[in-house]
Amino acid sequence: MQSQDWTVPGAPGRGYVWRAQTPRGNVLLTHGFGEYAGRYVDRYHALIPTLVAQGFTVYAADQRGHGASGGARAVVDVRELVQDHFAAREALRADPHPLFLLGHSMGGLVTAASAARDPRGISGVILSSPALLVGENEPALVKRLAPVIARLAPGLPTTDLGTGGLSRLPEEVAAYEADPRMYHGKVPALTGASMLSLSASLWPLYARWTLPTLVVHGTADRLTDPRGSQRFMQAIASGDRELHVEEGGYHELLNDEPRERVRARIVDWLRAHTA
Repeated sequence: MQSQDWTVPGAPGRGYVWRAQTPRGNVLLTHGFGEYAGRYVDRYHALIPTLVAQGFTVYAADQRGHGASGGARAVVDVRELVQDHFAAREALRADPHPLFLLGHSMGGLVTAASAARDPRGISGVILSSPALLVGENEPALVKRLAPVIARLAPGLPTTDLGTGGLSRLPEEVAAYEADPRMYHGKVPALTGASMLSLSASLWPLYARWTLPTLVVHGTADRLTDPRGSQRFMQAIASGDRELHVEEGGYHELLNDEPRERVRARIVDWLRAHTA
């Protein structure tokens, strides 16, 4: 499926748009750590083609340090990614169609930060296995040292996420490992430390969150903490909120066994909110 280039003023990432023939809404998709926007065409149960077929124009970008965008590979301050997300939303502000935000993993954290800090112009938010609770089990000393190490050695490899927690489907794990456009190294110090600080800073803001919200998360996710999604749903003030839990689901639910069910829930939710 072919995309068109999409330029976001003020954001350095390589942008793309997949246009629906008769659009009913726009989706701003934000990918996760180490991946790239086009992966949601070929993997993730063909999420982008499915959304386009259902009448949703999809906008996305390879975030800094990812995919075809510039920068040291995966070495990013996620607070800058939030600023890029604001710029992307601003670029879409004049479009009359409703705007929905969809973020996965680290992209879920970026999306949540953007929406929590400025909810204007957003018709709804979908978070897939979002990294909302980062470093919950890390020792206090590690949390104190993280920003220091990030300043001194931003590219220092730290946590090895591995691939065993991505999916229960061997073919999906194999595709991930064989994809040269993916970043296959450890989490750089700057990326991890900035995710830690950003996630902690957002919790006081969620009490003001009134946006329609769908969160999908698997109970066996070892890469992002499912408890973060549960706490988030308890913290927000939205009267239109749904937590879709997949028992035994791994991190990439749309590349895992329940992918058909999860994709259907996302599509049905979007259709219901544009009816």
